[in-house]
Amino acid sequence: MELIFDKTTNSLEESKLIAKEIFNQINLQDVVVLNGNLGTGKTTLIKFICELYKIYNSTSPSFSIVNEYEGDAKVFHFDFYRIKKVEEIYDIGFEDYLNYEESIIFIEWGNLFPEILPKNHFEIQLELNSDNTRIIKFIKHN
Repeated sequence: MELIFDKTTNSLEESKLIAKEIFNQINLQDVVVLNGNLGTGKTTLIKFICELYKIYNSTSPSFSIVNEYEGDAKVFHFDFYRIKKVEEIYDIGFEDYLNYEESIIFIEWGNLFPEILPKNHFEIQLELNSDNTRIIKFIKHN
């Protein structure tokens, strides 16, 4: 595990700059897991990264479990929050998404099912402070 950065953001504009740093670190076939409590900015950070791929319609897949977007790259955006059993993830063909070579995968709440994550992946940990600042840690697992 390698900590790439640990930053505090005070605004949406600063979060956009952090999204650009993450964008510059990830490549096609990467899996990026976002963990943090409700309201910490997981979906917003993914939205900012998607905009850098010229995807402007990203939304939370809380109810659909996965959303697919097409821009400069194909992006699969998962949300595991409402999933109760790992079998539900396999039932939607999660392994097929992992094998799609020309894509990037974002997974909100990936910490709920760590056993299905590939060994090599990125993790973004988000934490909301009492002063409304956010701590964003970007970690590489290999």
